[in-house]
Amino acid sequence: MGQSYRDLVAWQKAMQLVTDIYRETKTFPLEERYGLTNQLRRAAVSVPSNIAEGQARFSAREFHRFLSIARGSLVEIETQVEIATNLGFLGRVGSSRLHKQTSELGRILNALIASIRPSACNRPTVSLSN
Repeated sequence: MGQSYRDLVAWQKAMQLVTDIYRETKTFPLEERYGLTNQLRRAAVSVPSNIAEGQARFSAREFHRFLSIARGSLVEIETQVEIATNLGFLGRVGSSRLHKQTSELGRILNALIASIRPSACNRPTVSLSN
């Protein structure tokens, strides 16, 4: 966990996903501004934010927890992309690209989560107070 969150491939891919989600949702109907558009954007921003915050924590257990939250947000995005596609807000090409990105990022997150040894997560954290 010594590297910067910016060095993590998961964070880099998540940042690209956020950019692409924002671009795709620009064309959503205006009446969806506070509905699906907002939900999709918030979920997208949540993924790299949780990866970064988790990596900055002092324990593997916390990093694992934040990665799990990021994974949950990613599944939320997958669901919302499907809804947007079903409603005709998202074209076949955009939908396919976003599904491909979320699938790839999901595999990367799963591998990163698996790489954090469960034994490391069970160690007690060191208290900084006296």
